[in-house]
Amino acid sequence: MPASLSTMRLSASDRTESWHEAVSHAFVPMMVNFLEEVPSPGAIVGHQLGPMRISRVQAGPQVVTRSRRMIADGGPPSLILSLQERGTALKEQDGRESVIRPGEFSITDTSRVFRKTLEEEFVFTSFHFPRAELDVPERDLRALTATPFSGSEGSAALVATYFSRMAREAEVLDEAVGRRAAATALDLLALLVDDRSDRSRPQSPQSAASLERVKTHILRNLRDPDLSPTTIAEANFISVRFLHKLFHLEGTTVGGWIRTQRLERCSRDLLRPVAAELGVAGVARRWGFANSSHFSRAFRAAYGMTPRDWQVRGKPAQ
Repeated sequence: MPASLSTMRLSASDRTESWHEAVSHAFVPMMVNFLEEVPSPGAIVGHQLGPMRISRVQAGPQVVTRSRRMIADGGPPSLILSLQERGTALKEQDGRESVIRPGEFSITDTSRVFRKTLEEEFVFTSFHFPRAELDVPERDLRALTATPFSGSEGSAALVATYFSRMAREAEVLDEAVGRRAAATALDLLALLVDDRSDRSRPQSPQSAASLERVKTHILRNLRDPDLSPTTIAEANFISVRFLHKLFHLEGTTVGGWIRTQRLERCSRDLLRPVAAELGVAGVARRWGFANSSHFSRAFRAAYGMTPRDWQVRGKPAQ
């Protein structure tokens, strides 16, 4: 069940204290200074997925600070990834100062002093988790705090897309699935840190052999609708993180490569006699698409037409 708090119905005086407590409870102890004479109402809606706390935060102009004294009061080190949705944020940490705009995200380390200034009404979604859950070298992580990441390309796009979708689906995921989703999210984030540090690229020819072995496994199991990065990694005795790296170096993703292979086989079968027997939905299921609507959207995005239009255009003239 989601946990939510809103200061909408509170008086201006009560709103200040209540919001300060809400922010510190949702994340870590922080000082909040409003930039308005009368603070705008704020709201926080949170979900827990395994070790990760997802919070959608909406409020008015304010400055949030974590001081050395607050850090000294204790608590395990943690990280916060924030996806900016509305308004801009000025982030300061580790000697860097960056503006985070809508569509971008950034990483904050709660074990060190930081400051976040939001000079207008804002909305962001944050992902708060223990530092120990992210398996990357400290020096690599420290080099990326308070850094804007664009969600439009490269490994940053993988992170932004996956984290955004996970936040939207968090409420309907059961505990076991939620834990796996959070683990995959952290693997992708580790991939981003490694990619930016430029130190972790798998080495050929070993990586090339690993990739071919993985692709062979995927093609043998392409009809399985439960095929996933986790099951693929386990079957090939590699980590999910390494699996993502292998495909990232080819400029694609695990899911994207699987989808392309399935669509290619569906496109061929739709023009064969088997399609008359199975129908469009049956062909989709045959190649691992459990949801016919999802299949139709993916097919149209890839081929520029619906599966049925593809069949019609592919038929020989009478």
